[in-house]
Amino acid sequence: MTKADIINAITQKTGLDRTEVSSTVESFISTVKDSMADGNDIFIRGFGSFINKKKARKTARNISKNTAIIIDEHYAPKFKPSPEFVDKIKTSAKVIEVKKVA
Repeated sequence: MTKADIINAITQKTGLDRTEVSSTVESFISTVKDSMADGNDIFIRGFGSFINKKKARKTARNISKNTAIIIDEHYAPKFKPSPEFVDKIKTSAKVIEVKKVA
């Protein structure tokens, strides 16, 4: 599902104007990005948490040049779904059907 699909689905469910829904979705995404860039975690009850996960310093290899590269410690965004969200996906008949076909 793409962002456009999400906007269309919300428009159909709520009856709101597509431009208003698009603006709201864009604002939500922008707010999440800006807040996480400021070092804040975001918790949405019943959906999940967007957290900044600390990655430790490590040594990696550049195989083509056969050299070692040091990757400094850094933060990476991570999404952790809520238990309700996980349970809904686990028990979804449509997801189970798709997994059996694939």
